[in-house]
Amino acid sequence: MEDQLKKVILGLLAYSAQRDISPETLCRLSGITISQLQSEQQPLSNKQVTDIWTNAIHLSKDKLFGLHFGESLQLSALGIVGEIIKSSSTVGEALTIAASLTHLITEAFELIAAQDEHTFTVKFIPTYPDWQNSLPVAQTLDLLMVFVIHELDGLMLKKIKPKAVSYMGQMQNAEECERVMRCKPTDHAAVNTITFDKLYWNEPIITANYELQNILLQKIAAEKPEISEKQSLQSRIHNYLMANSYLGIVSLEDIASNFNVSARTLQRKLKEEGINFQQLADEVRKTLAINYLKERTYPVKQISYMLGYNELSAFTRTFKRWTGITPASYQKNPN
Repeated sequence: MEDQLKKVILGLLAYSAQRDISPETLCRLSGITISQLQSEQQPLSNKQVTDIWTNAIHLSKDKLFGLHFGESLQLSALGIVGEIIKSSSTVGEALTIAASLTHLITEAFELIAAQDEHTFTVKFIPTYPDWQNSLPVAQTLDLLMVFVIHELDGLMLKKIKPKAVSYMGQMQNAEECERVMRCKPTDHAAVNTITFDKLYWNEPIITANYELQNILLQKIAAEKPEISEKQSLQSRIHNYLMANSYLGIVSLEDIASNFNVSARTLQRKLKEEGINFQQLADEVRKTLAINYLKERTYPVKQISYMLGYNELSAFTRTFKRWTGITPASYQKNPN
């Protein structure tokens, strides 16, 4: 299996670029070379990993960098997700396997999934006694917790809401943590946990959705221009929306929080570039819809749901406005 820690760091670099932070600068400050990231024979040291997290947090001026980074990761960002899907048929099986593979990403935490009569809980057990005194390790916890929530979304094609979230430490921003976690967390708890309704445990996972995402992401990667040192805001938001397409279209408020600005400021900056958020979201939806439909192997109704439409009729009307024909007609003859 690939070096999963390096995949996390590559994801961190890509996310930093979206935040207008130079990946080259981050690597230089952290003593990491591109050749080292690409080499299977040169593992990253603990100091290099700690330094790149520390520098990313510092340069982004975001005390919740790990939380926002986890929110930005797409389903196929980590190779272990593919391994989990190949070996699982239900959410419970997927979580159990994921817990056993956590050491491939970080040695700072162990994951344990436990059930009772009405709920199941994912526990994030720290392995370092003084973990709360290490900012990168504490941010890694945020990354893991939000990634678990968002990956369950992708595995089930549902946007789920935890019943409870608890932190052993003190939250930096309770309101923002609640937005990302979709549940008001409690801090100073005995253990780090996320608790879900038991009904999700035996929910079948959607393997076809993962395969479809992989196809789409490969096509997008081939078409997407290289990241420049200073991308326009609309380009960065466009890339972010594409990367998170499996969760539907992310809201303006979520985007603004992820880019560490207010929704009003984000709209103002986009207006200066001659576009608004709704136009960007429509452009992404159109690109995704066309690519999904071109595959001609997935039902229009499923594609509609994946794009965030509650009703097939709404997707049909919008697609007809974009192209002049219905999605069903386009799927039959995409040329």
